[in-house]
Amino acid sequence: MSIERLYSRQAVRECLRAKRRVIHRLLIGEGVEDAPVIREIRTLAHDRRAPIVTVKRDFLATVSRETQGVALEVEGYPYVELDAIFDQATARGEAPFLLVLDGLQDPHNVGSLIRTADAAGVHGVVIGTRRSAGVTPAVVNTSSGAAEHMHIAQVVNLARATRQIKARDVWVAVLDGAAKQTLYEADLRGGLALTIGGEGEGVHRLTRDTADFILSLPMRGQVESLNAAVAGAIALFEAVRQRGRSGERGR
Repeated sequence: MSIERLYSRQAVRECLRAKRRVIHRLLIGEGVEDAPVIREIRTLAHDRRAPIVTVKRDFLATVSRETQGVALEVEGYPYVELDAIFDQATARGEAPFLLVLDGLQDPHNVGSLIRTADAAGVHGVVIGTRRSAGVTPAVVNTSSGAAEHMHIAQVVNLARATRQIKARDVWVAVLDGAAKQTLYEADLRGGLALTIGGEGEGVHRLTRDTADFILSLPMRGQVESLNAAVAGAIALFEAVRQRGRSGERGR
Protein backbone atom coordinates (compact mmCIF):
# COMPACT_ATOMS: atom_id res chain seq x y z
CA MET A 1 0.00 0.00 0.00
CA SER A 2 1.29 3.47 -0.82
CA ILE A 3 2.48 5.83 1.87
CA GLU A 4 1.11 9.37 2.10
CA ARG A 5 1.72 12.31 4.39
CA LEU A 6 -1.12 13.83 6.35
CA TYR A 7 -0.58 17.39 7.51
CA SER A 8 -1.97 19.99 9.92
CA ARG A 9 -2.28 19.47 13.65
CA GLN A 10 -5.98 18.62 13.65
CA ALA A 11 -5.73 16.09 10.82
CA VAL A 12 -2.70 14.38 12.37
CA ARG A 13 -4.26 14.25 15.82
CA GLU A 14 -7.54 12.81 14.56
CA CYS A 15 -5.76 10.17 12.49
CA LEU A 16 -3.86 9.05 15.57
CA ARG A 17 -7.03 9.11 17.67
CA ALA A 18 -9.03 7.12 15.11
CA LYS A 19 -6.49 4.24 15.08
CA ARG A 20 -7.57 3.09 11.62
CA ARG A 21 -4.36 3.51 9.64
CA VAL A 22 -0.91 1.96 9.80
CA ILE A 23 1.43 4.68 11.05
CA HIS A 24 5.01 4.90 9.76
CA ARG A 25 6.49 8.10 11.23
CA LEU A 26 5.49 11.31 12.95
CA LEU A 27 7.43 14.31 11.65
CA ILE A 28 7.68 17.36 13.92
CA GLY A 29 9.24 20.60 12.81
CA GLU A 30 11.95 22.25 14.86
CA GLY A 31 10.65 24.91 17.23
CA VAL A 32 7.10 23.63 17.72
CA GLU A 33 7.80 20.76 20.13
CA ASP A 34 6.46 22.61 23.18
CA ALA A 35 3.05 23.55 21.79
CA PRO A 36 0.30 21.83 23.86
CA VAL A 37 -1.33 20.16 20.85
CA ILE A 38 2.06 18.91 19.66
CA ARG A 39 2.66 17.35 23.06
CA GLU A 40 -0.72 15.62 22.77
CA ILE A 41 0.18 14.40 19.27
CA ARG A 42 3.51 13.07 20.53
CA THR A 43 1.74 11.15 23.30
CA LEU A 44 -0.74 9.64 20.82
CA ALA A 45 2.10 8.65 18.49
CA HIS A 46 4.04 7.14 21.39
CA ASP A 47 0.99 5.08 22.34
CA ARG A 48 0.89 3.79 18.76
CA ARG A 49 4.63 3.01 18.97
CA ALA A 50 5.28 5.25 15.96
CA PRO A 51 8.79 6.65 15.43
CA ILE A 52 8.96 10.40 16.12
CA VAL A 53 11.44 12.40 14.05
CA THR A 54 12.34 16.09 14.39
CA VAL A 55 12.85 17.67 10.97
CA LYS A 56 13.67 21.06 9.51
CA ARG A 57 10.70 23.34 8.90
CA ASP A 58 11.90 23.69 5.30
CA PHE A 59 11.38 19.97 4.83
CA LEU A 60 7.79 20.17 6.08
CA ALA A 61 7.17 23.01 3.64
CA THR A 62 7.75 20.49 0.82
CA VAL A 63 4.78 18.51 2.16
CA SER A 64 2.42 21.48 2.33
CA ARG A 65 2.35 25.13 3.31
CA GLU A 66 -0.34 24.19 5.84
CA THR A 67 1.53 21.62 7.94
CA GLN A 68 1.46 23.77 11.10
CA GLY A 69 4.76 22.14 12.01
CA VAL A 70 3.67 18.52 11.88
CA ALA A 71 3.10 15.69 9.38
CA LEU A 72 2.28 12.03 9.68
CA GLU A 73 3.45 9.31 7.30
CA VAL A 74 0.67 6.73 6.98
CA GLU A 75 -0.61 4.05 4.65
CA GLY A 76 -3.47 4.89 2.29
CA TYR A 77 -7.01 5.66 3.40
CA PRO A 78 -8.95 2.63 4.77
CA TYR A 79 -12.12 2.62 2.70
CA VAL A 80 -14.94 0.35 3.87
CA GLU A 81 -17.60 -1.78 2.20
CA LEU A 82 -21.21 -0.58 2.11
CA ASP A 83 -22.14 -3.17 4.73
CA ALA A 84 -19.90 -1.44 7.28
CA ILE A 85 -21.97 1.75 6.95
CA PHE A 86 -25.19 -0.14 7.65
CA ASP A 87 -23.53 -1.92 10.55
CA GLN A 88 -22.71 1.51 11.98
CA ALA A 89 -26.37 2.52 11.80
CA THR A 90 -27.42 -0.73 13.46
CA ALA A 91 -24.85 -0.27 16.23
CA ARG A 92 -26.29 3.17 16.98
CA GLY A 93 -29.87 1.89 16.83
CA GLU A 94 -30.72 4.44 14.12
CA ALA A 95 -32.25 4.42 10.65
CA PRO A 96 -29.43 4.54 8.06
CA PHE A 97 -28.26 8.04 7.15
CA LEU A 98 -25.84 8.23 4.21
CA LEU A 99 -24.21 10.95 2.12
CA VAL A 100 -23.50 10.08 -1.52
CA LEU A 101 -21.05 12.25 -3.48
CA ASP A 102 -21.39 11.97 -7.24
CA GLY A 103 -18.57 13.51 -9.26
CA LEU A 104 -17.22 16.04 -6.74
CA GLN A 105 -13.65 16.82 -7.77
CA ASP A 106 -12.75 19.74 -5.50
CA PRO A 107 -11.04 18.29 -2.40
CA HIS A 108 -12.13 21.29 -0.36
CA ASN A 109 -15.81 20.59 -1.12
CA VAL A 110 -15.35 16.89 -0.40
CA GLY A 111 -13.53 17.55 2.87
CA SER A 112 -16.04 20.15 3.98
CA LEU A 113 -18.96 17.81 3.28
CA ILE A 114 -17.30 14.96 5.18
CA ARG A 115 -16.81 17.27 8.15
CA THR A 116 -20.46 18.34 7.99
CA ALA A 117 -21.57 14.72 7.63
CA ASP A 118 -19.66 13.82 10.77
CA ALA A 119 -21.27 16.70 12.67
CA ALA A 120 -24.72 15.66 11.40
CA GLY A 121 -24.34 12.07 12.58
CA VAL A 122 -24.15 10.52 9.12
CA HIS A 123 -23.29 6.81 9.31
CA GLY A 124 -21.18 6.80 6.16
CA VAL A 125 -20.24 8.48 2.90
CA VAL A 126 -20.24 6.85 -0.54
CA ILE A 127 -18.08 8.19 -3.36
CA GLY A 128 -17.34 6.96 -6.87
CA THR A 129 -13.92 6.07 -8.22
CA ARG A 130 -14.44 7.87 -11.54
CA ARG A 131 -14.38 11.65 -11.93
CA SER A 132 -14.41 12.07 -8.16
CA ALA A 133 -11.89 13.14 -5.56
CA GLY A 134 -10.87 10.34 -3.21
CA VAL A 135 -9.82 10.80 0.40
CA THR A 136 -6.46 12.52 -0.06
CA PRO A 137 -4.39 14.37 2.56
CA ALA A 138 -5.98 17.61 1.31
CA VAL A 139 -9.45 16.16 1.91
CA VAL A 140 -8.46 14.98 5.41
CA ASN A 141 -7.06 18.42 6.19
CA THR A 142 -10.17 20.25 4.97
CA SER A 143 -12.36 17.88 6.96
CA SER A 144 -10.35 18.80 10.10
CA GLY A 145 -9.61 15.11 10.50
CA ALA A 146 -13.27 14.02 10.41
CA ALA A 147 -12.51 11.78 7.43
CA GLU A 148 -10.36 9.64 9.72
CA HIS A 149 -13.42 8.75 11.81
CA MET A 150 -16.01 8.52 9.01
CA HIS A 151 -16.92 5.27 7.27
CA ILE A 152 -16.33 6.00 3.58
CA ALA A 153 -17.04 3.51 0.79
CA GLN A 154 -15.46 4.05 -2.63
CA VAL A 155 -17.40 2.27 -5.36
CA VAL A 156 -16.80 1.69 -9.08
CA ASN A 157 -20.45 2.04 -10.12
CA LEU A 158 -22.34 4.66 -8.14
CA ALA A 159 -25.72 3.92 -9.75
CA ARG A 160 -25.40 0.24 -8.83
CA ALA A 161 -24.39 1.17 -5.28
CA THR A 162 -27.42 3.44 -5.05
CA ARG A 163 -29.68 0.54 -6.03
CA GLN A 164 -28.03 -1.59 -3.35
CA ILE A 165 -28.70 1.17 -0.83
CA LYS A 166 -32.37 1.31 -1.85
CA ALA A 167 -32.62 -2.45 -1.40
CA ARG A 168 -31.76 -1.86 2.30
CA ASP A 169 -35.03 0.07 2.80
CA VAL A 170 -33.39 3.48 2.35
CA TRP A 171 -34.88 6.39 0.41
CA VAL A 172 -32.53 8.13 -2.02
CA ALA A 173 -32.82 11.90 -2.42
CA VAL A 174 -30.90 13.92 -5.01
CA LEU A 175 -30.19 17.62 -4.61
CA ASP A 176 -30.74 19.41 -7.93
CA GLY A 177 -31.32 23.12 -8.42
CA ALA A 178 -33.85 22.51 -11.20
CA ALA A 179 -36.16 20.31 -9.12
CA LYS A 180 -39.70 21.55 -8.50
CA GLN A 181 -40.00 20.02 -5.04
CA THR A 182 -38.00 21.89 -2.41
CA LEU A 183 -35.98 20.39 0.39
CA TYR A 184 -38.48 21.68 2.94
CA GLU A 185 -41.42 19.95 1.26
CA ALA A 186 -39.88 16.48 1.50
CA ASP A 187 -40.15 13.90 4.27
CA LEU A 188 -36.54 13.09 5.17
CA ARG A 189 -37.21 10.86 8.15
CA GLY A 190 -36.32 7.18 8.19
CA GLY A 191 -33.54 5.60 6.15
CA LEU A 192 -32.06 8.26 3.87
CA ALA A 193 -29.21 8.62 1.39
CA LEU A 194 -28.69 12.23 0.32
CA THR A 195 -26.89 12.59 -3.01
CA ILE A 196 -24.85 15.69 -3.89
CA GLY A 197 -23.58 16.19 -7.45
CA GLY A 198 -20.35 17.61 -8.83
CA GLU A 199 -19.47 21.28 -8.98
CA GLY A 200 -20.20 21.63 -12.69
CA GLU A 201 -22.34 18.78 -14.02
CA GLY A 202 -24.33 17.98 -10.90
CA VAL A 203 -25.60 14.45 -10.33
CA HIS A 204 -25.02 12.15 -13.31
CA ARG A 205 -28.08 10.86 -15.15
CA LEU A 206 -27.70 7.19 -14.18
CA THR A 207 -27.44 8.12 -10.51
CA ARG A 208 -30.28 10.62 -10.83
CA ASP A 209 -32.55 8.01 -12.42
CA THR A 210 -32.26 5.78 -9.33
CA ALA A 211 -33.48 8.50 -6.96
CA ASP A 212 -36.80 8.30 -5.13
CA PHE A 213 -37.15 12.07 -5.20
CA ILE A 214 -35.25 15.10 -6.46
CA LEU A 215 -35.08 18.24 -4.36
CA SER A 216 -33.95 21.83 -4.69
CA LEU A 217 -33.12 24.63 -2.31
CA PRO A 218 -35.46 27.62 -2.59
CA MET A 219 -33.27 30.42 -3.93
CA ARG A 220 -34.49 33.99 -3.29
CA GLY A 221 -31.53 36.03 -4.43
CA GLN A 222 -29.78 36.87 -7.68
CA VAL A 223 -27.31 33.96 -7.60
CA GLU A 224 -28.62 30.78 -9.21
CA SER A 225 -27.08 28.25 -6.84
CA LEU A 226 -24.85 27.60 -3.86
CA ASN A 227 -21.66 25.58 -4.03
CA ALA A 228 -21.84 21.85 -3.30
CA ALA A 229 -20.47 22.05 0.24
CA VAL A 230 -22.91 24.75 1.37
CA ALA A 231 -25.94 23.21 -0.33
CA GLY A 232 -25.08 19.81 1.08
CA ALA A 233 -24.67 21.19 4.59
CA ILE A 234 -28.10 22.82 4.47
CA ALA A 235 -29.71 19.61 3.23
CA LEU A 236 -27.96 17.40 5.79
CA PHE A 237 -29.10 19.51 8.70
CA GLU A 238 -32.65 19.74 7.42
CA ALA A 239 -32.58 15.94 7.51
CA VAL A 240 -31.17 16.11 11.06
CA ARG A 241 -34.00 18.43 12.09
CA GLN A 242 -36.63 16.10 10.68
CA ARG A 243 -35.01 12.93 11.98
CA GLY A 244 -35.14 14.42 15.44
CA ARG A 245 -38.92 14.15 15.42
CA SER A 246 -40.53 11.20 17.14
CA GLY A 247 -41.39 8.28 14.92
CA GLU A 248 -40.06 7.21 11.53
CA ARG A 249 -41.59 7.17 8.11
CA GLY A 250 -42.18 3.76 6.57
CA ARG A 251 -40.90 3.04 3.08
